[in-house]
Amino acid sequence: MSDYISIKGARTNNLKNISLTIPKHKITVATGVSGSGKSSLIFDTLAAESQRLLNDTYSSYIQQLLPHYAQPVVDEIENLPVSIVINQKKIGGNARSTVGTVTDIYTSLRLLFSRIAKPFIGYSMVYSFNHPQGMCPLCKGLGETKEIDLDHLINFDKSLNEGAINFPTFQPGGWRLTRYTETGNFDNDKKIKDFTTNERELLLYNTGSAPLHPTEQWPKTSTYIGVIPRITKSFIEKEDPKYAAQLNAILHVEDCPECLGTRVNDLVRSAKIDGKSIADCVMMPISDLISFINQIDSPSVEIVLKDLIKKLESLKTVGLSYLFLNRPTSTLSGGESQRIKMTKHLTSALADVLYIFDEPSVGLHPEDILGMTTIIEGLKSKGNTVVLVDHDPDIIKIADHIIDIGKGAGINGGRITFEGTYQGLLESNTLTGKTLSRSHFINTEKKIFSSYYTLEHASLHNVIDASVKLPKNGLTVVTGVAGSGKSTLIRHLFKKKYPEATILDQSPIRGSNRSNVLTYLNVFDKIRNIFAHYSGKSSSYFSYNGKGACPLCKGKGYIKLDLAYMGDVEQPCEKCHRKRYNEEALSVSWHGKTIYDILQLTIGEAVDLFDDPSLKEAIQNLIDVNLGYVKLGQSLDTFSGGELQRLKIAKIIHQTTDNLLILDEPSTGLHEADVMNLLSLFKKLLKEDKTLIVLEHNLQIISQAQWIIDMGLGGGNLGGDVLFQGYPTDLLEAAGSYTAEHLRGYLKS
Repeated sequence: MSDYISIKGARTNNLKNISLTIPKHKITVATGVSGSGKSSLIFDTLAAESQRLLNDTYSSYIQQLLPHYAQPVVDEIENLPVSIVINQKKIGGNARSTVGTVTDIYTSLRLLFSRIAKPFIGYSMVYSFNHPQGMCPLCKGLGETKEIDLDHLINFDKSLNEGAINFPTFQPGGWRLTRYTETGNFDNDKKIKDFTTNERELLLYNTGSAPLHPTEQWPKTSTYIGVIPRITKSFIEKEDPKYAAQLNAILHVEDCPECLGTRVNDLVRSAKIDGKSIADCVMMPISDLISFINQIDSPSVEIVLKDLIKKLESLKTVGLSYLFLNRPTSTLSGGESQRIKMTKHLTSALADVLYIFDEPSVGLHPEDILGMTTIIEGLKSKGNTVVLVDHDPDIIKIADHIIDIGKGAGINGGRITFEGTYQGLLESNTLTGKTLSRSHFINTEKKIFSSYYTLEHASLHNVIDASVKLPKNGLTVVTGVAGSGKSTLIRHLFKKKYPEATILDQSPIRGSNRSNVLTYLNVFDKIRNIFAHYSGKSSSYFSYNGKGACPLCKGKGYIKLDLAYMGDVEQPCEKCHRKRYNEEALSVSWHGKTIYDILQLTIGEAVDLFDDPSLKEAIQNLIDVNLGYVKLGQSLDTFSGGELQRLKIAKIIHQTTDNLLILDEPSTGLHEADVMNLLSLFKKLLKEDKTLIVLEHNLQIISQAQWIIDMGLGGGNLGGDVLFQGYPTDLLEAAGSYTAEHLRGYLKS
């Protein structure tokens, strides 16, 4: 059996026919600038082929149920182990998903209590807050009650026709509003404040009745239902994420008064082990729960206790001892989600597996990364092969083998520029090597600011009585370990006081084959209008999603063949040859270029082509975020994570007229060289009188801040304190700060 995975002739996406070997039972890190081809090699080639071959071993029926992986463009891959891919996607889940359920620790706890708790109340499922026998009867196992705030839902000074109901589709023109205006129950032009008591009761609380005098537009078989029960049934109970923001605006949420947020009923709470119920256990920090479980002396459940301790200790290992099992997964930070997903594999009995990680450092403070590297090295020590795509220097340092891809991004990438050790990388003539080996410095300027944004005695979640000031027209970096309260302080408390702030968050761009950089920035119509004005045709002829689409492929540029369990195969459209447009659209030339030719230009090539100020500004913003190499028509579903992150930054700069910007971890997915370009962009925005508030873990960005707010010391109940606020050089002298400790080490390296 070979000690290496061999890849020969990889040509997926921008890869330039590369061949390489990856050592087994070692840690390999793939580096290179964002868009250089790392994901094309590691995920679209290595992981895709492993997953595809594994799926081939199942029956055709099972294969139809599994994810389909496109066959990579590669000559040969040999000695390929079965792979497990851990992406950087946050743990989602609905309101019933908790830290306890997602880690299976709650399942083990239920088993423990069903065996030895007194009094005996039943078997494992009785202890589940998702089971009718175990859930709290008031909150139905959610741990909280939600009441609609009428003053936020209803504008009593308006009529139904004027939009009195403040919720999507209940506004004028929305189809749900017709379920009230077409009933004949109300005077639709009468202000709600003038409704009689009976009319108001009918509008808001009626649980089902026949309309009084329905119009012809009223569906004959429909039943009339009041606004409150309709919103409750259609939106609140279904927990539709599409309307999460709108629901938050009209709901008053508090801990359930019956179960006090524990989710289970009084029968479940009555069964105890050493004086503690399962409800007590899920509200303890992990560290306290470990102490409690260790004190249980019961040989009959020794196997269960051992399993529980193993799972709980893995959370402690990665620095999550402050979490409690009842914590909803939807409230976890990106760094917390990433570590929880990894702990499952730390406790796994599998060996000789290929683990592939997509930027495990995302969302993690340098202090958190220490725990992350412990996991990675632990997986290797169990006989596994670990391959990571990452930019973080502390992750790259632990590699036994490094593959650097570049030297640039997009068409300028796709080549192997270095293979070897970390020390060899530092001595190489690569961009990654030069960036990692250069000396570091800190911003020593102590700029005098004339005014500040302030928060005084603010409290929410783990942030208690915090008072901070953030300079206007300055670059403030908010630091601290994952879960320390950064987002609570800035994205919630600060944003609530200063709603004019624009936020760049971590939500993914949902790109498709039919979207490109121009559609994302909402400027493609300007180019189509140029062609329309020049030719006298409708602008729709210059859209591959409209009249200009190729009639055969419908504007996709390819024909997809469904081969059932063998997956889909894409073939270039034989009519348009991937141009996506029909002949009529391609018959028009402007400045010697068709609409297809325009979309084949890189952003850098197109910057001086147009006169429209808004269009020129949008293209310049893309250049400012270092996306000049991307083609105007490149589909968003082909972008790397770092490219999408920079695209989001470009959109915020282009669309916002606000001078107050909150950037939540803008360095996500970016190479250290890309971070240098990001800092240059920050300086440009500051010259335009913008105020930048950046939530970050990246030490390069932290070192160049003009003002720093450090939260901590730990996460959860161990965090929430403002440890420091002031100039970067003063932070170096601060005691009891993980950020200060790692910043001092960064400047010495």
